Amino acid sequence: MKTVLITGASSGIGLSCARKFAENGDRLILTARNSQKLTQIEEELKAKGVDVLTLVFDVRDREAATLAIENLPKEWSEIDVLVNNAGLALGLEPEYEGCLDDWETMIDTNIKGLLTMTRLIVPGMVERDCGHIINIGSVAGDAAYAGGNVYCATKAAVKALSDGLRIDVANTSIRVTNLKPGLVETNFSNIRFHGDTSRAANVYKGITPLTGDDIADVALFASNAPAHVQIAEVLILATHQASGSVIVRK
Repeated sequence: MKTVLITGASSGIGLSCARKFAENGDRLILTARNSQKLTQIEEELKAKGVDVLTLVFDVRDREAATLAIENLPKEWSEIDVLVNNAGLALGLEPEYEGCLDDWETMIDTNIKGLLTMTRLIVPGMVERDCGHIINIGSVAGDAAYAGGNVYCATKAAVKALSDGLRIDVANTSIRVTNLKPGLVETNFSNIRFHGDTSRAANVYKGITPLTGDDIADVALFASNAPAHVQIAEVLILATHQASGSVIVRK
């Protein structure tokens, strides 16, 4: 049984990861901004006999994140798997028309939030010479697509940070995995379009997209690989998607 910390665990891929790791018999530390949703998933999993600890904070808030992690109960303090899932896209405008506030939110969450959690948790893994960091990147990190500009840049950063961390811990038994999903039907597009549900629904028309469970399955597989096997990077696309910008709709 492992202790698994998942950020952004109240919805989407993070919620799917929580349920999959729970089914695997692991104990969970779940973090998110939405306390009500966290309480709901905590109650759901505890009813199934899963050990769950919830922490309410925004990964953009370094002080709050530090306080939460440094004050973990002793029995929860040794984290075996960190799933850096918290992230989002906002807007799909040309770079010269983009919203500065949206850019700041994406950079602070997707890059700086990931770095904060990594900095807080990985030293303990290094000290124990064991652990696994699973970063949720994106196909968007491989190449930019129209309107993706800053979001694509943040996911390119996730790839670079994953690769850099893997180099930094190569002398240890720690593993680093970068998962790069393509089109996944969650609340991702609804958030990107600031609650415009009809525009969000159009993203998935004419194609069977991936689900959060599909990505969680890969995360769990990587976590359960033998200790000498490091699943460094996985690109996961819908069958009729060839890249971030090539999608065949039928």
